[in-house]
Amino acid sequence: MNRAWRLVLTGGGVVGTLDIVYACVFWAIKRGVSPVRILQRVAAGWLGEASMTAGWASAALGFASQYLIAISMAVTYYLVAQRWKALWERPVLYGTAYGLLLYGIMNYVVVPLSRAGAGNKDPLWVGMSIAVHMFLIGLPIALYTRRAVLADLRRPIPAAGAV
Repeated sequence: MNRAWRLVLTGGGVVGTLDIVYACVFWAIKRGVSPVRILQRVAAGWLGEASMTAGWASAALGFASQYLIAISMAVTYYLVAQRWKALWERPVLYGTAYGLLLYGIMNYVVVPLSRAGAGNKDPLWVGMSIAVHMFLIGLPIALYTRRAVLADLRRPIPAAGAV
């Protein structure tokens, strides 16, 4: 795996961690909810309310789903940025916009189409989630993508006929 892809996957892992840590800290402070319950809530997208009684198995599914989604977000941005260079040339502008777009897609498309049920409408949660998507998800993805694209540009081009 080349350096660019390592950067993209690392970026996905970083934003997956930032997002789940935010959710765990927010709900621990607000309602005393444990991280296991947060991960089970993520798994509810697959299992519905049954995830809340499935113990560590559903928490593990939520953990895997969290990182699969985050890495998918990073890979998508990177692939589009290879064709639209403004995405990596202006990472603050486009990264924060991407985070806002991701918030909308997750909360108005993905969650409603999943088995999770309605998302939480707590005003503080919604406001902070929008900011988190912009600055702790979209922006880091764009910054890692910028580093990945620049790593791609510096990579030596193989000689003709090389495998």
